[in-house]
Formats: sequence, structure tokens, C-alpha cells
Amino acid sequence: MVGRRLWIFRCWKWRHSSTSLLCLTVSCVAALLALLHVDAIESWSMSLAMNTARVVQGGRGTHRSPPNPEEYPLMPSPFVCQRAKPYLLTMVTTAPANQKARQAIRNTWGGETEVRGRRVITLFMVGLTSDPGLSKQLLEEARDHRDLVQGRFLDTYANLTMKTLSMFGWAHRFCLQTHFIAKVDDDVFFNPGVLIRYLNRSYSTEGDLYLGRVHLQVSPNRNSASKHYVPAAVYAPEVFPDYCSGTAYILSRSAILKISQAIAPVSPHLPLPPEDIFVGLSARAAGILPSHSPLFSGGPGLPYNRCCYQAMASVHRISPTEMIRIWGEVHSPPACSWLGLHASLGLCKVQALLGTMLGREKGF
Repeated sequence: MVGRRLWIFRCWKWRHSSTSLLCLTVSCVAALLALLHVDAIESWSMSLAMNTARVVQGGRGTHRSPPNPEEYPLMPSPFVCQRAKPYLLTMVTTAPANQKARQAIRNTWGGETEVRGRRVITLFMVGLTSDPGLSKQLLEEARDHRDLVQGRFLDTYANLTMKTLSMFGWAHRFCLQTHFIAKVDDDVFFNPGVLIRYLNRSYSTEGDLYLGRVHLQVSPNRNSASKHYVPAAVYAPEVFPDYCSGTAYILSRSAILKISQAIAPVSPHLPLPPEDIFVGLSARAAGILPSHSPLFSGGPGLPYNRCCYQAMASVHRISPTEMIRIWGEVHSPPACSWLGLHASLGLCKVQALLGTMLGREKGF
């Protein structure tokens, strides 16, 4: 009798252990699958959360006349796009003093002129400076590299929106040959190869595209002491429409034309909304909704991992020194496998998310 009870206990214990082992195995497999498909999960969850109610476009806003060449004190040849006929034009918004950042970009991703059989051009968008010495340096830099576009506005944080408007104006007049325009900050690690592969796979060159990392349900900052201050006179609703992070976003040729036409009159007496929000508002007025891509990191940075960075189209908060080092490492052999790319992408995003939850600086 005792032997029979012992046998029953062992059988129950064995079944219990087997069930636990099975549950653990299933959980590990599920976690691995989630890690490998974190980009698809992110895209799906964002599509559910985004406000997809389209705005019926009424009367168009003020259509700014195409700028004259004299509105750009510095610029490359007005025929640069006619000659190159780029598939992708990347315009990097940069401050006059950021020579090191511009040179790091020229030495890395900005130096590429053909990617996956597609012609690409990288130019830098700057404003005016009140420093005569710095103005002279910009003039020399423009002569040496022929890749600066300078708008006629003082280059300050408050004028970032004016910088983007000037960028749109230049592209509208001088580069309608391009299929896509990327707006990128000068502290962003950009990967044209990843972006072009993504565009080739997912989007047509025809139609409206406004692509990046989408921000949802952002409220206007009503603190007049903040550099992000947006008074109710500028924007009264409590929540902005969905918009792409200004660190890096992509516009198709047709989208930039429609957005430029939908830009509302700008009052010289009121502060402009932040640049990326202003573009989002103008896109919504044009009837164009943002598209989210998990390959854009947005405002926060992303922990460095070679295979993860091989999979990303943009990563923010990269110094000039890091830009050169990371570009060399990411593009040195061997190339990461599909499994390595997706596992690393999922892992670094999870690490970034945990970092954000714990209050660390770099997050996703």
C-alpha cells in the first residue's frame, strides 16, 4: 500500500513538473517570437492608437509663392537636382556653429550618392548668424562643399519652424525632381539603405506619404516660460493631431506640395508651434495623415547594438564622434543575419523602454 502511494505521488509530481516545463517552454517561445517581431507588434499597436479620422480639406491656407534665389544667401547650384534627379533628397537641419556635426555626416551617411541603385543627395539647411566670423566660415564651407542652403532668418531655436518652411520652399522651387524628401536633424544617425529598402517594399513613389515615428495625444505646453510654449491664440484645442517626430521624417513629393499649400498664415506677433507639430498641423489641414514606422527612434536615443543599428533608419542623440565610429562598425563585415537583426532590434527597444520606465536619459 505504501509503495502504491509513493508511486502515485511520483506520477503526480512528474506530471506537475512536465506541465511546468511545458508552460516555461511555451512562454520562452512566445517571448522569443515577440522579440523577433517587435517592429510588427509596434506597428500594429500604433495603428490601433492613431487617430485616423481624416479631415475634409476646406479652403486652402495661404500659398507661399515659390521663393526667389535671393532669399537664399547660400545655396548649391539651382540645377543640382535637375542634373542628379535624386530619388531621395535629405535635408539636414543644422545650426551655423555645428561644423563638426556636418563634417561627420559628410564622412558617413551624407557622403553616399547612390544607395541600392537609387540616386541620393544630402544638403544642410541653416539660417543667418549675427557672428561675422561664423558668417565668413559658413561662406567658406559653402564654397568648399557646395551643400549648404541658407535661409534669410536668424538661426535660433524659436525659428526652427521658419527653418523648415524655408527648407520646404527651397525644395518646392529647386528639387521637384526628387521622389522623397527626408528632413533629418544633425545629431541623427541616418541609414539611407534601410530607408530606401523600406520605401521600395512598402510605398509607391506616387501618392502622399508623411512617414516617421508618430507622436500620439500630445497636449500643448501652456507654460509661457517654456521654449515649447504654445498659447491658446495659436492653437486652442487640448490635444494636437498625431504628428511625426521632428528628429527625422519623410515626405513624398506630392505630400510636400500639398502641405506647402495648406500652411496657414503666420503671425509675426505670436510664437509658432514647434517645428514637428507645425508640420503635423499643416499635413492634417492638407488631408494627409502620418504613417508610423518602428525603424525611426524618435526623440529619445536607443542603446547601441551593432545589429540593432543596422536595422534602424534613424537614431537620435548621436555625437559627431559617435557618428563616425558607429557608421564604421555598422557597415563593416560581416552583415548581421535576419535572426540577429530582429533579435537585436527587439532587445535594444526593450532595453530602451525599461530605461525610460526607470527614468534614465536614453529611452525609446
